[in-house]
Amino acid sequence: MTQPEQEFIKVRTKKLEALLELGIDPYPSTFNRTHSSSEAIEYYLQCEEDSVEPEGEISIAGRIMSRRGMGKASFLDIRDGSGRIQVMMRSNVLGDNYTILDNLDIGDWIGVKGTLFRTRTEEITLQTNKFTILCKSLRPLPEKWHGLTDVETRYRQRYLDLIASDEAINIAKSRSLLVSTIRRFMEDRGFIEVETPMLVPVAAGGMAHPFTTHHNALNRDLYLRIATELHLKRLVVGGLEKVFEIGRVFRNEGIDQQHNPEFTTMESYEAFADYNDVMVMVENLVSQSAIAINQTAKVEFGESSLDFTPPWPRIDLRTKIIDETGIDFLEHTNSDSLKNAMQAIGINVSQQVSFAGLLDKLISDKIEPTLTQPCFLTDYPVAMSPLAKKTSSNPKMVERFEGFVMGMEICNAFSELNDPIDQRLRFEEQERLHQEFQTEEMDRLDEDFLIAIEHGMPPTGGLGIGIDRLAMLLTANPSIREVILFPQLRN
Repeated sequence: MTQPEQEFIKVRTKKLEALLELGIDPYPSTFNRTHSSSEAIEYYLQCEEDSVEPEGEISIAGRIMSRRGMGKASFLDIRDGSGRIQVMMRSNVLGDNYTILDNLDIGDWIGVKGTLFRTRTEEITLQTNKFTILCKSLRPLPEKWHGLTDVETRYRQRYLDLIASDEAINIAKSRSLLVSTIRRFMEDRGFIEVETPMLVPVAAGGMAHPFTTHHNALNRDLYLRIATELHLKRLVVGGLEKVFEIGRVFRNEGIDQQHNPEFTTMESYEAFADYNDVMVMVENLVSQSAIAINQTAKVEFGESSLDFTPPWPRIDLRTKIIDETGIDFLEHTNSDSLKNAMQAIGINVSQQVSFAGLLDKLISDKIEPTLTQPCFLTDYPVAMSPLAKKTSSNPKMVERFEGFVMGMEICNAFSELNDPIDQRLRFEEQERLHQEFQTEEMDRLDEDFLIAIEHGMPPTGGLGIGIDRLAMLLTANPSIREVILFPQLRN
């Protein structure tokens, strides 16, 4: 704590003690608020429209954000969860209680009871007849609370960001609206919401490094889930034909503009559907979410004008790679061949060794940056997709798509593999690759899941969509840290 901070706290502590000496409880349990600030303003505007005077007194409550003295009157700006309103305090109305204002500071919470009127400057204001101290703050707001710009402070002390910025409040509310919109969209289509374990014995269902923990009572190591996929597909086996889950998943990976070690996904599985059905569902879900948040399917993101209106282009992955790089991955049957082809066009492949890892690098470097408008990349090689069903036309390819916007993946989906023999062989291949290429991320064999689908899983279309990245796009934020209230940060 700096010396100035200590001095501020000392001064505010003395004011707290003065309030206590006056017999005032600076931390009461409750306050009877009749209106939020926005409701109070709307009420007054409606009275004006109806040409009637506001009836009786109303009560509002909020944090003091500014204070201006004018002789024997003071004006305070009060901020609550819905906005701000001006409050007027007059000594001839409050009497001896007016002197209590000397013990109030910016950042304190108060409740105010009074009547609404317009000032000479036409600002709707509450004329205070009585006020109650609801919380005496001991720490001052940052010096530049009205425009907090220090990024580290904004992320580490998100509450200060929310106090300082209406935009931060709007982002938090938009994200909440996004989640509720997705939930309603899925429920309207007959999906049921479920919950699956976060602690799992096998970190399968994706290609990612997991977080490890130990359960003392069971005396076994467990992992934080990297995906919800395999448990949700167990439910389809059990007869729940349309299921979805909105929840956190955890991946022990790097932190950057698009990645946070814990993030939120919505995964869904629908029996008797394939990846074409899922594509239609995704473009409708995202466009409806855009309209819910922005009242339009078009979003301005930096210098780009994004249009989420369906249908989105379907782009064949193999064709796109050939067009952009001249490389046909079906002509390169091993990792050495593909690595040489990629090096020949200037791609640094020093960190990739497996065929799937190399191809992922090729897509990331040369394809994703070209995908600005909402679109789907379709039909991936088997080597990259151990959980997807093969296409009927080519056994080296699978029915998979990924959705991209602004060069960023927002979703991944398959026609789910329901052949238990093929699935076991692919899991075994993933285990072999895991041993051979231990520095790369591989899926893992989950025996319990294999036993489940050996009981029979119907044809199923599956989807995983990243809610954080979708929130980034729909609120026009280039950093994932802006849309996660408490992002992970370095020491």
